[in-house]
Amino acid sequence: MSAKTAKPSARRAQLLEAAYEYALTHGLTDLSLRPLAEAVGSSTRVLMFLFGNKDGLVRALLERARADELALLARLRRDDRPAGLVPAAEEVWRWLASAGHRPLLRLWAETYTRSLVEPDGPWAGFARATVDDWLDVLAACQPEPERDSADGAVRRTLTLAVLRGALLDLLATGDEPRVTAAVHHQLALLRREDHGDA
Repeated sequence: MSAKTAKPSARRAQLLEAAYEYALTHGLTDLSLRPLAEAVGSSTRVLMFLFGNKDGLVRALLERARADELALLARLRRDDRPAGLVPAAEEVWRWLASAGHRPLLRLWAETYTRSLVEPDGPWAGFARATVDDWLDVLAACQPEPERDSADGAVRRTLTLAVLRGALLDLLATGDEPRVTAAVHHQLALLRREDHGDA
């Protein structure tokens, strides 16, 4: 069994975490192995051995970033007692609006965009996968009759579009109070629909 197909080594895991911290600060667009290797206390030769090539390292970093995203989504999923679409969206937005998550979210936005413009690169499928992940969790937050209806699919798609658009605005401007007010306004409209007031 080769080093690339064997169970990941402790050194690979350690370097992946260090490289992930580096990517959170520097991004992935202009990632160069030599500065990265110096920053994480390794060499380009070791990185190539552990990850195969630069694309292999980028794919590993994207999987690591997605693990953080999925950890948030796992906290929202309550299949036995759905939280409801609006409370779930409110919780997601609190997390997205936290200043401490900006590096991860900038990396997400960069990767999402690269996945759209370079569909055959190491980013392949990232944008579609993240949309599917979020829609799946938002669906799990809806009561079953709503979840299985055409209107329920429209409502969770709208909710995701609001959250994603607001996130991009927040990353571009840093104006958290304005963007949060807009998110809360849209969620209030959804809540009124839930109560039949629309």
